[in-house]
Amino acid sequence: MVDQARARRLAKRISQIVAAALEHEVKDPRLSMVTITDARVTGDLREATVYYTVLGKSVDEAPDTAGAAAALASASGVLRSMVGAQTGIRHTPSLAFVPDQVPDEARRMEELLARTRESDAEVARLAAGARPAGDADPYRAPREVDGSDGSDLAE
Repeated sequence: MVDQARARRLAKRISQIVAAALEHEVKDPRLSMVTITDARVTGDLREATVYYTVLGKSVDEAPDTAGAAAALASASGVLRSMVGAQTGIRHTPSLAFVPDQVPDEARRMEELLARTRESDAEVARLAAGARPAGDADPYRAPREVDGSDGSDLAE
């Protein structure tokens, strides 16, 4: 029987432990700009996937994702032992570190929305000065019914 609530609680605790360990315990400079965003644990509590993002030191500088991935891989044993010591569960789950795609996807969506706004503004600008292609009133006016010849139909 899989207890999803227990798995969620353990995942939250693992993310807290790993984040605190990266901030205070692990002294690798490649991990200075790593942020733990989420953790997921399988139903049998044997494997944990920890999601992380790497921030650049400045706006112009690209983050060192390869260095951070290598540093996390080398520190995974230490981090797993810390998780085991602080959670107190019988079997400490193995840790797998995966880069989080949410910030990249959010940035891509923002760019798409900005392009759409620009396109909508261009269409509105073109529509503001537009004139009809044909007559000003392209629809026919209804015929006038005078009723003198008796050809109109009664209601």
